[in-house]
Amino acid sequence: MSPPPGAHGPAAAAEKWTPRLIFSLASIVLLLEMLAVSYMMISMALPAISAHYQTTQGAWMLTSFLLLGAVAAPLVGKLADMYGKRRLLLACVAIAALGSFLCAIAGSYAVLIVGRALSGMLVPCLFLSYSLIRDVFPPKTIALAVSIATSGMGLIAIPAPFLTGWLIDNHGFRSIFWFFVIGLAVLGVMIIASTDESSVRLRSRLDLVGAVLLGAGIAGILVAVSFGPTWGWTSGSTLAYLIGGVVLLLAWIASAKVVREPLIDLDVLGKRPVLLTTIGAGFVYGSSGLFTILLPMMAMTPAVLGLGYGFGVSAEGFAIFQAPIGGMVVIGGLIVGMLVGRNVRPRLLLVTGLLLMAAAFAAVAMVHDDKALLIVFAGVFGLGMGLGYASIPNLLIEAVPPQLQASTASIVGVFQSVFPAVLPVIAFTVMNNSYIAPIPLEMTQGAILYTDKGFQVAFLIGAVGAVIGAVVALMLPRKIRQLQVPGAAQSAPDATDEGAAIFAH
Repeated sequence: MSPPPGAHGPAAAAEKWTPRLIFSLASIVLLLEMLAVSYMMISMALPAISAHYQTTQGAWMLTSFLLLGAVAAPLVGKLADMYGKRRLLLACVAIAALGSFLCAIAGSYAVLIVGRALSGMLVPCLFLSYSLIRDVFPPKTIALAVSIATSGMGLIAIPAPFLTGWLIDNHGFRSIFWFFVIGLAVLGVMIIASTDESSVRLRSRLDLVGAVLLGAGIAGILVAVSFGPTWGWTSGSTLAYLIGGVVLLLAWIASAKVVREPLIDLDVLGKRPVLLTTIGAGFVYGSSGLFTILLPMMAMTPAVLGLGYGFGVSAEGFAIFQAPIGGMVVIGGLIVGMLVGRNVRPRLLLVTGLLLMAAAFAAVAMVHDDKALLIVFAGVFGLGMGLGYASIPNLLIEAVPPQLQASTASIVGVFQSVFPAVLPVIAFTVMNNSYIAPIPLEMTQGAILYTDKGFQVAFLIGAVGAVIGAVVALMLPRKIRQLQVPGAAQSAPDATDEGAAIFAH
């Protein structure tokens, strides 16, 4: 049995890995694998879905998932701090399973989009998982556990193309959604059976006005960024969503300064360790998103077109590039978990991870016509991803008290959603403006191809983004002192957190 939730005293310190604790971590890792594979599986099923419903609005299948997940994250984080992290985690799993069920039986594309949006409640599961681990796992296991949980998501990327292809070819696109319904239901039961609820609570009122303003602002910006390339950056729709989103975010900031108990404490968010970790996390996930979009596009382009790149591999054939990324992500996470457990500061590991990602971007930009070298570069990038993914929760755990963990991590989660939407848009805007290959569309079946120079520039944009992220991470304090919760009881170093578990804001 694991120690009582929130225990950090001598009894907990002596506690190590037990079968139940391993089962609990495995349940959480598998849940986050479902989140990691969701975007990939739906992307592969999109052609069949668009053909079945005879729609040209396939982008909403991807955008709606990200949109609701990012919009709901701050509210979910606040509720988790107030009512329990496991409770909110299970609620998100249940809503996501319901959404997948709606998708599986959808008779119209509109119903499918609603179901897909509800499935986006998997997005908050990332920060809820490591926030829960922080509260209920023994202290000596926390660094390794959160590192495995956040970086273990890379493993599923290896078999996912094969599983997705088999499901679609043999059972149709609806089987993808039934896979999620069954998987989420089983994982929900596993978490109930294996994982304790946190005893840490934040006594606070719910800022509904702040939740609406923040959520609507995030939604406006994400819609503008997602559809700006299609609508046109100067079109009325794009500008309306973008300006409206910014205005709503400014209104949220203004309200958060005057509301007694805001959705997100701006004083906490503005602290150097929290703010820089949040921005650094955005660059880690934004760089990862760009690399995982560019690499398959480049590798799957037929070499016979003579563009200077491409191997003509299929979606399944791309696994030779995906496998080193996924494997090295896991290794990077294990490295972070072991080193942080030995008092190595996660700040240095985050900087190292981002620099490795930048180096891989630059290497691919310079040399991308050699398959063996590209596989090596992909592995280097995966190692950087793993170091970055695992460092972020460890930095937050170091900086933020348990009472504010989920609500603060939710804003980090928003940045982890927004940056992967923004950075690819920047790269493809440059490519579309200057580097479209002069090949007739009838030869490419309507697909737009880019020149070799275009991919070189796009990868260099990714390298610059990763370097900026590394500079931000380098600005983190060398020694991070955990923020004090105003009004909370101060406990002795060896005391449990029981005295500080209730916080009057």
